[in-house]
Amino acid sequence: MNELNELLSRRIVVKVGTSTLTYENGKLNLKNFENLCKVLSDLQNMGKQVILVSSGAIGVGFGKLNLPERPKETRYKQAVAAVGQCELMFMYDKVFGEYNHTVAQVLLTKNVLFNEHLRQNAYNTFSTLLEMGIIPIVNENDTVAIDELVGNNFGDNDNLSAIVADLLDADLLVIMSDIDGLYDCDPRKNKDAKRFEVVKLIDDDIRKMASGSGSNRGTGGMITKVSAAAVANEAGINCCVMNGNAPERLLNLIQGESVGTMFFASK
Repeated sequence: MNELNELLSRRIVVKVGTSTLTYENGKLNLKNFENLCKVLSDLQNMGKQVILVSSGAIGVGFGKLNLPERPKETRYKQAVAAVGQCELMFMYDKVFGEYNHTVAQVLLTKNVLFNEHLRQNAYNTFSTLLEMGIIPIVNENDTVAIDELVGNNFGDNDNLSAIVADLLDADLLVIMSDIDGLYDCDPRKNKDAKRFEVVKLIDDDIRKMASGSGSNRGTGGMITKVSAAAVANEAGINCCVMNGNAPERLLNLIQGESVGTMFFASK
C-alpha cells in the first residue's frame, strides 16, 4: 500500500511477547529469539535506532527453574521474574554480541514515566544509549512493581511499549504478537476471519473485535495491543501489530510492504 511507503522510520520501538520468545514449557524458542536479534541488529546496521521492549521474564524463569507450572502467587511470580530477567539479558547480550551490538537493560516502573523529574531522567538515559549506538532492552521492574503480574494499569508490556515510544518520540511502534494482526473475528475459531491491513481510526467497533487473549502465556491479548496502538496514535506514532514468529518480516515492513495490521496515526 502506498501509505506504507512513508515508513522511512529512524527510531523504532519493538515489543516482543512471551509467546514469541518461549515455548509452553518456558524454554527459549531459539529460532525466534535468534531471528529477532538478527533482524534488530540489521536495523541498527541500517542506521536505525532500535528500542526493544521484551516480555518473557516469568516464562523463562519458570523454565530455567524447571517448575511444574507457572507460579500463581504474586511473590513467587516476582521471584521467578527476577531469575528469568537475568537469563533473558544474558541471552540478549550473548546473541546481540555475536552481531557486534551492545545492549543495555532498562527496568521501569510507572511512577518513572508519570513523574516529570524521573521521566526526564529516563529520557536522558535512553537518549544517551541511542547516541552511543546501544540497544536498550526494556521491561517493567517486576521485583518492585506488580502491575503486570496482577494485570493492572499499564501492567502489560504492550502499553509500556507505547508509553516508551511516546517518551522517546519514536517514529514507529511494532508489537509482535502470536497472530498476524487484527481480524474481524477470532481466526483460531473461524477460518473465514479476515485480517485488517490498515486501521485509520480505533473506535468502539475496533475495540470489540480485539477482545480475547492471544496466548495463555502472555498477560494481554489483542485488546491490549489495540489499546497500545491507540496510545501511540494519540502521540502521532504509527503502530504495527504483526506475527512475532516471523520477525524477519519487520524488514519487509520497513521497506514499505503491508505486514500485519497497521494502525495509522492521524496527521
